[in-house]
Amino acid sequence: MADTSGQGEPKPEAQFAKRIDPSKDELTREQQQFIRRVELEQWKKKAGQLRGRNIATGLAIGAVVLGIYGYTFYSVSQERVMDEIDEEASAAKLRAPKTGAN
Repeated sequence: MADTSGQGEPKPEAQFAKRIDPSKDELTREQQQFIRRVELEQWKKKAGQLRGRNIATGLAIGAVVLGIYGYTFYSVSQERVMDEIDEEASAAKLRAPKTGAN
């Protein structure tokens, strides 16, 4: 359906890219090479973006692992302090005067 301008002449329709399926449509060798080249360029562009995301994700996971590792060491060192306090408390309890209430 072509639009008509004021003088009654048909207006040419705009050309749009037609989606093709390379496995079904018969393509020339040049068309196949062009498709491969465009796909390779798109893949390279996406690979760079994915590489950046992968690096950021790896650093985030590494930071979480190091945080858990550090917290574990910190909590274990706190347990030693608590053991020392418990030993001092039990020693103080033994040194305390004995009363008949206890």
